[in-house]
This record gives sequence, structure tokens and C-alpha cells, in this order.
Amino acid sequence: MYSYIKGTLEEVETTHIVVDNHGIGYQIDVPVSVIDRLPQLGEEVKIYTYLHVKEDCFSLFGFQNREELRLFKMMLNVSGIGPKGALGILSALSPTELCVAVSGDNAKAIAKAPGIGIKTAQKLIIELKDKVDLASILPEEELDIADTGASAPEKALLKEAQEALVSLGYSAGEAADVLKDIVVEDTMSVEDILKIALKNMAFL
Repeated sequence: MYSYIKGTLEEVETTHIVVDNHGIGYQIDVPVSVIDRLPQLGEEVKIYTYLHVKEDCFSLFGFQNREELRLFKMMLNVSGIGPKGALGILSALSPTELCVAVSGDNAKAIAKAPGIGIKTAQKLIIELKDKVDLASILPEEELDIADTGASAPEKALLKEAQEALVSLGYSAGEAADVLKDIVVEDTMSVEDILKIALKNMAFL
């Protein structure tokens, strides 16, 4: 029903946020990873959403990129994992970390999420192993950079900077998250972008 909600960030709580869109405040449950990356109150935010419908209520779950939303939906198809459980997993693990855990049969890493036991984690791995992998997730995280509205040359610089950050040990998702907030100027080089990115990461 809703692909995403774009509006003013009005409230931030430990488990949810409120986004105002044309006078309507949408309460959206989000993973911890989203809360950690939000702009300041009063600033514009774009949240990709999933509407969960129950007999007695409607609940919105939100994510900062399509990949997180896609993984969330996949997990809902696993027996024993509901929206809260899937949200907990994405609070404990980034999309890249989750895919690495699934690909490497690392049930212990997934079981670190609240409410997820080893058996449920093993079931999730079996269900998702043929559906997700690193090759499928990295293009989506790179897409976050492409969605910044930068010109083609600027996107090329950002992509080079992302690759450099990955070579330094950061995940592609972490690199994309910090780079998408950098405004690339005409005179900037990859080295200039990296300096800003590394400085910003030091404060995360």
C-alpha cells in the first residue's frame, strides 16, 4: 500500500519514529540501525515502509533502504519469525552481515537478535540461503549512492570512494551510508571525499 513515506522527522523513540507528511503523523517501527542514521528532528527523511495488517491494528515498519525492506519481507515468510522478530534481526545485524551469516551457516550470529533462538536461526538460514547472497545485496547498497541526485561524474567518484572504504575494512553498506550524505563539489577528488567520509565515520 505504501512504498515509502517522505516527510519531516517529528519524533524519535527507542523503537519507532514519527514522520509528518502533509499534517499526518505516521508512527513507524524501525530497527536500531535506522535510528542511528536519522537526521535531526525537523529535517526531511525518507523511509521505505511495510504495512502489517492484523485484525485489531495496522502497523508500519520502516527502513532507510530497499535492501533492508526486501530482507525484512523475506524473513516474514520464515515460520516462527514475525515482524518484531525480523525487525530485531535487522537491529542486530546489517543487511550485509545477515547475508554473510546466512551464506556461512552462522546461526549463532543470527541468534544474537532478541527473541531469536538457534533453531529459528537455523530455519531462517535454510529458507533464505538460496534467496540472498552478497552479490544480490551489494548493488542495492551501491544504489543508495546513486539515489543522491549526484551527476554521473560525481557518482563515479562516490563509487570509487566506496570501493576504497571497503578495501579499508568497512562494509559496503557502512560506506554507502556515510557517502550518501556528502555533497560532492566540482573541485573535489576521491581523496577529498575519503577524508570527509573517514572523519564522519569517526563520530558514528
